[in-house]
Amino acid sequence: MADPARARKLAVRIRQIVSAAIETQIKDPRLGMVTVTDARVTGDLREATVFYTVYGDATQVEDSARALSSATGVLRSTVGRQTGIKFVPTLTFVADHVPDTARELDAALERVRHADAELARIREGADYAGEPDPYRHPAEDDDVETADDGADVPTSTRSAS
Repeated sequence: MADPARARKLAVRIRQIVSAAIETQIKDPRLGMVTVTDARVTGDLREATVFYTVYGDATQVEDSARALSSATGVLRSTVGRQTGIKFVPTLTFVADHVPDTARELDAALERVRHADAELARIREGADYAGEPDPYRHPAEDDDVETADDGADVPTSTRSAS
């Protein structure tokens, strides 16, 4: 097993090399607007997974996947030349679904915002179902008076002096 820090550094370097090579070297007409989002290398530095996104519809995603799989050899040799490592990892391209998930989450959050605004609009003219103050308060007792010494004395037992 290689050092995990070395694997991370190699993954970053592979991501940079592959994205530059796709932009400059690969001239396949099937290749759409591809963005390399991430690369991960196994601990033994033998395999690298490159994640990418494609701007466009499902057919452009499929065409770009075919173009990348056919260009794997060229991209691997480019990675080998530019990194100078003894064993060049095999490259596997995987479509990244994170942007799609992010769009779905944004749409869900927007629906929730609209539902909250609608609820706030309905709530503006609403009244309480019961009393405005539903809590019990202690009854105020008018039959108790305070004596000169501060003690409460019921009015019925007090002598007239």
